[in-house]
Amino acid sequence: QVQLLESGGTSAQPGGSLRLSCAAPEYTFGRYSLSGWFRQAPGKEREGVAAIYAGNNTTYYAESSKGRFTVSLDNGRTTLLLQLNSLKPEDTAMYYCATNERVLGPWYELSSYKYWGQGTQVTVSS
Repeated sequence: QVQLLESGGTSAQPGGSLRLSCAAPEYTFGRYSLSGWFRQAPGKEREGVAAIYAGNNTTYYAESSKGRFTVSLDNGRTTLLLQLNSLKPEDTAMYYCATNERVLGPWYELSSYKYWGQGTQVTVSS
């Protein structure tokens, strides 16, 4: 069982930036893995934010993320990153990372992922 752990969530002002990280002890994201970031605001469903396919580093973004967020894997594939720029109050949510060794479905579907983290809170307010 892989226990992913997110970090980096905190409070930020509108227009600010944050970087979220996701890793697990002694775990390397698979060479052909699909790894993603999701978020869930109070009273709303969990939604896909961004994802990356390790096989060729193809990235995927929700419309609300494009141009502001950047998803990446470090060179050793030990840490999944999400750079959040130009933050807006509507970005406030619990952010979760997830991964699966193979691509089994669309990047934005929760069912495409096997392992999940516990979440890190991002709050954007002035």
